[in-house]
Amino acid sequence: MITAAKLSIIGRRLLQTLPVVVLSTFIVFGLLKLVPGDVAVTLAGDNASEQRITEIREIYGLDRPFFVQYGAWLWKAAHGDLSNSLISSEAVLTSIQRCLPHTLLIVALALVLALLIGIPLGIAAASRPGSWIDSFVMAVASLGVAVPNFWLGMLLVAFFALDLNWLPATGAVALSQDPLGALRHALLPALALASGGIAEVARQLRSSLVEILSSQQVRTLHAKGLPPSSILWRHGLKNVSVNLLTVVSLLANRLLAATVVVEAVFAIPGMGSLIVNAAMNRDFPVVQGVVFVMVLIVVTLNLLTDILYSVLDPRIS
Repeated sequence: MITAAKLSIIGRRLLQTLPVVVLSTFIVFGLLKLVPGDVAVTLAGDNASEQRITEIREIYGLDRPFFVQYGAWLWKAAHGDLSNSLISSEAVLTSIQRCLPHTLLIVALALVLALLIGIPLGIAAASRPGSWIDSFVMAVASLGVAVPNFWLGMLLVAFFALDLNWLPATGAVALSQDPLGALRHALLPALALASGGIAEVARQLRSSLVEILSSQQVRTLHAKGLPPSSILWRHGLKNVSVNLLTVVSLLANRLLAATVVVEAVFAIPGMGSLIVNAAMNRDFPVVQGVVFVMVLIVVTLNLLTDILYSVLDPRIS
């Protein structure tokens, strides 16, 4: 049940996110203006006359002061208008709507894999600290952190796609058109993306559980005759839930950023590919739109995490 106190916490968190979003968009907008070169010259062509370059500046508002340009862009963005691509003239929002589902599917699947594999590994290691199982899990976790995503992705393509022909090597399918095909295309990229997440979840969960299971409280529960499984599930995991939520939240943000490399390896038309191509072509409206949407996603994830904190631990406000 959502109480008045929890609604107050949610409202306070919402108010705190607004300055973060505005500041993020301002920094990105400003940094793009520092990129050397003239966008108007790029659009007009190398052999364009000075008059044509001046016309391009007037058409796209590039001759206006910086704060006027930023204010106009932010006002349109707040109303769902992220401008149009300078190269293709397609609405930036349309491009994002086409590419975002591919990225979100890969990130969501990678996060699920990280939890499904990392949590059992962390529990197994924490249940027998110092054993061969603990050493094995920590070795696997260290390997998962050390192996680059792009290198692991190429190995997965070579083995599962080219040698065994079990899964497609590149491309993506819309989830709304073919759910099974979309999952088959997203599985290898998600595995490559999830390797570091599996290691991080396993290591953090193992560390937190070992600390809890070695505490005086748990030793008292053992002395009272409670079975180890009950102590682990009802007391150990419950006490580390907040720490695990923090790990999952940070991991989701990192997975969003890491999709740029993974999408390039698997030729996936997602947000990473969209922003890389836009940056190479100096298509600033697309870069600004993609960053704006990614900031909104990250801020929303952080907001949900803060709300869940208060649900899992009422002492957090």
